[in-house]
Amino acid sequence: MFVDLVKMKLIAGSGGNGCTAFRREKYVPMGGPDGGNGGKGGDIIFKVEKGLKTLVDLKYHKILKAKKGENGKGSSMHGKKAEDIIVKVPAGTTIFDDDSSLILADLLEDQEEFVVAKGGRGGRGNKAFATQNEPAPKFSELGEPGEIRYIRCELKVLADVGLIGMPSVGKSTILSQVSNANPKIASYHFTTLSPNLGLVKLKDERSFVIADLPGLIEGAHEGVGLGIQFLKHAMRTRILAHVIDMAGTEGRKPWEDYTLIRKEMEKYQKELAEKKEIVVANKMDGENFKENLKLFKEKYPNVKVFEISALNNQGLEELMNYFADLLKTIEKQDIYDEKDYESTVIYKFQNEKPYTITKDQDIWILKGKEIEKLFLMTRWEEEDAQLRFARKLKGMKVEEELERLGARRGDEVKILDYIFVFKE
Repeated sequence: MFVDLVKMKLIAGSGGNGCTAFRREKYVPMGGPDGGNGGKGGDIIFKVEKGLKTLVDLKYHKILKAKKGENGKGSSMHGKKAEDIIVKVPAGTTIFDDDSSLILADLLEDQEEFVVAKGGRGGRGNKAFATQNEPAPKFSELGEPGEIRYIRCELKVLADVGLIGMPSVGKSTILSQVSNANPKIASYHFTTLSPNLGLVKLKDERSFVIADLPGLIEGAHEGVGLGIQFLKHAMRTRILAHVIDMAGTEGRKPWEDYTLIRKEMEKYQKELAEKKEIVVANKMDGENFKENLKLFKEKYPNVKVFEISALNNQGLEELMNYFADLLKTIEKQDIYDEKDYESTVIYKFQNEKPYTITKDQDIWILKGKEIEKLFLMTRWEEEDAQLRFARKLKGMKVEEELERLGARRGDEVKILDYIFVFKE
């Protein structure tokens, strides 16, 4: 089964909790704090596996959850780091944040990997907080929660040359003749239900990857037929080879097929329509081939046309050599803009204030990634931990901002699902 789109929920492992402990040995006076740190939670890592061609293995994994790190212990014993989860995907997989639609990673090379959901760091034990002014802290941290991400994985196949065209024009036959692929071939529309890739090896040892893409019909840019699959997978190709039934064996006019294909590409994405293109005039052994070819060239005089018969293996060697020569002159390009990546957007806004304060009726709402993380890592049963949390908020000038916005002592302040009283 070919699957090129999967949505998943990822839950990275939380860090282990730090430990609050003190040495109590008979002959060690004032042993001091010795609570160990918690271990880091497991990451969820996506990694390219060369042999994979589809995302089908992910289709039935709607939720992936990594394990929590071990808790710290007394005697300065640190918790063990949790194992990471490695998710194997085919080359050409793009990972999107499903909430923002920004790109997290575009994985193209074999063994390339990316941490999609990061495990939380382990909470520090009380020994880690010991200072000259406070040699015996009576608090420790809880582990940091692991990242939770809703993602969308899209596969756009990696091919140097993409065979495109209307259904039943001979794309699969060309692929079977020139490469090691064995696509399904039949005399009905939409025989090709998913992209087929093959490796072309020439006599001079040059090679490249060629793809037979699903047939295109009018309205493909809106999802009619199998068009979206065609258009999406064509994005990574460096050369588009328009295969046209120049003999008109199905009663269509070849130049109208070409015009339709061009319009669908332009409607889908301008960059796709601007790719290097070649017209492959197939079925040169057909009855109306020469007449139709003459009319086609009159209508499109500036288009490069190769005459072939895929069924009889005529003209294919010359065509493949031409592709190999042309590929030397065309560099591989990223199909996404820099602004499409989440890391770029985060960097752009990293100097903004790390929290926001709004008011909902009589309650002040305090939001911010750092504040929420600090809140979740605080042991609220330990009084010293509560005082540390208050000091941290004061250091971030939260109190000043609340007062500036009109908050009064005694007002309620909400962080996540918890409500506090704003007081001295």
